[in-house]
Amino acid sequence: MLDREFNKVYNNNRNGGSIQNMEKLDYLIKTLNSEIEIPETEQEKKDLFRSLMNTWKVSKLPSEFYEVQDEYLQEVLNVKGITRLEDLTEIDENIYLWQGDITTLQVDAIVNAANKALLGCLIPLHRCIDNAIHTQAGLQLRKECDDIIKAQGSFEKKGQAKITAGYNLPAKHVIHTVGPIIYRIVEDDDKELLALCYRNSLKIALENNLKSIAFCCLSTGEFRFPNDLAAEIAVAEVKKFLSENPNADLKVVFNVFKDLDRKLYEDIFSRK
Repeated sequence: MLDREFNKVYNNNRNGGSIQNMEKLDYLIKTLNSEIEIPETEQEKKDLFRSLMNTWKVSKLPSEFYEVQDEYLQEVLNVKGITRLEDLTEIDENIYLWQGDITTLQVDAIVNAANKALLGCLIPLHRCIDNAIHTQAGLQLRKECDDIIKAQGSFEKKGQAKITAGYNLPAKHVIHTVGPIIYRIVEDDDKELLALCYRNSLKIALENNLKSIAFCCLSTGEFRFPNDLAAEIAVAEVKKFLSENPNADLKVVFNVFKDLDRKLYEDIFSRK
């Protein structure tokens, strides 16, 4: 809980319409941890707030917190800028390849490389896609994912997918899917599980009448699926789905962050 003096100062500033980012961050930090020492610089405050978001255990927060959080995250998004589907160029019919920050992409749904708890990455300031998506979306996303897991009574199985709202992301929805983790070599079961991630995500898009969906490079990076094989599976599953559902009117974006992945996808499409 915020101490009364801090809350009074914050609300006076907010009601005056001149609340600045530093004050917003102070309020958000203090709401999540009233005993923590607030750092001096804006970047330190941003990092601390993100760390507290990453480690937050789902609990009741005042409605005012979400109002301030949403204001802050929308300002962050405005600084980063939004990329729209019409800004992209097709690499194949109804398929796009885009290198950039998926949390700035305005589509009907982005697909998150989730963990089995669906709660987002719990490691403070971790650079994985799961952490980035949950951080920009806001704590409402973790709450909705927690509700899903509690309702089904078990962790999410690999290859399955769930849809939520996008909250403070420019994407309307997030589709969460848990891919295979590679420990030594890639087994046939791993390939099938990754293919299922794409199939079930696309199925959810179809069921919800979505018109655009963006995939990150599922199971690569932290889950150690080889990038080249993952790209081959991704393209094969998407092209198969689009050919089998010609009336879906669905645009698919392959979102990459690394130059390596962009080159892999370019090479695949140059052969087709």
